[in-house]
Amino acid sequence: MESEKKSSHVSDMGAWAMNVVSSVGIIMANKQLMSANGYAFTFATTLTGFHFAVTALVGMVSNATGLSSSKHVPLWELIWFSVVANMSITGMNLSLMLNSVGFYQISKLSMIPVVCIMEWVLHNKRYSKEVKMSVVVVVIGVGVCTVTDVKVNAKGFICACVAVLSTSLQQISIGSLQKKYSIGSFELLSKTAPIQACSLLVLGPFCDYYLSGNLLLDYKYSYGAIFFILLSCSLAVFCNVSQYLCIGRFSAVSFQVLGHMKTVCVLTLGWVLFESALTFKNIMGMLVAIAGMVIYSWAVEVEKQTNTKSPHASKNSLTEEELKLLKEGMEKADVEVGQSKA
Repeated sequence: MESEKKSSHVSDMGAWAMNVVSSVGIIMANKQLMSANGYAFTFATTLTGFHFAVTALVGMVSNATGLSSSKHVPLWELIWFSVVANMSITGMNLSLMLNSVGFYQISKLSMIPVVCIMEWVLHNKRYSKEVKMSVVVVVIGVGVCTVTDVKVNAKGFICACVAVLSTSLQQISIGSLQKKYSIGSFELLSKTAPIQACSLLVLGPFCDYYLSGNLLLDYKYSYGAIFFILLSCSLAVFCNVSQYLCIGRFSAVSFQVLGHMKTVCVLTLGWVLFESALTFKNIMGMLVAIAGMVIYSWAVEVEKQTNTKSPHASKNSLTEEELKLLKEGMEKADVEVGQSKA
């Protein structure tokens, strides 16, 4: 039991480490690809379509070679999930375009309480005081180190609401679908990636034209741009797989809370690699956010132990008294069946 528990912790840490490394890596690659000082590839939605196309290709090869299996999931559920996921991507892009950076960061921070409320409404999930306190600490810390100017407009507010709601629902749905159909994270991703790739590659260029005013066909590809597109797509495979792995292993709330570790890493790497400004306010906010993440990990562990010790917790085995009553009931039933036959 101890060895199984240790291996489970190791695999959990591996999934989380892969998500952090791939997410931070893809942000750095996209920054170089899409920035004006880099290769000015301003087609974010289409690039996401490329990501899912490569992910779908990897899934098809894996299924064809027998490295992964394919379980049945109703097509309507896959389409519904893909629509929600695409609304999340488009909503985030529109929110970033129409809102100030400060309001965009606040909308991202609001996903944690929104996910908590959704899980409470949809799955009747409740949280301890310690978990709630740690979530507040994380939100304050990340808010301090990321939020700058806050300007709101009607269109931007609507897009931010759509982005937050759809992203939160998408992350909850990943865990729900995996449990409902007993399907692995990679198998689920292999089924949804082709649908998302097709829809984003068709609609993406139009969405990007609306966002940036540039046509995809007018872009002049260089070897450097092609290299960073391929690098971004490769990292996206690991990022997508690890996201499904993490939500399947943890929860949507844990994924959001621990996900802010990526914000801290991005700020630090931006300072190291791109000479971005790192102020005292940023540093204090990062320290508070890290403290909140440590408190959250402790609170979740305490909650698990409390649920295990609770007399109302679900039991995995029958007690001796329950076995005795069950045996007596079966013997009585056998007697009654014998009498009816006679």
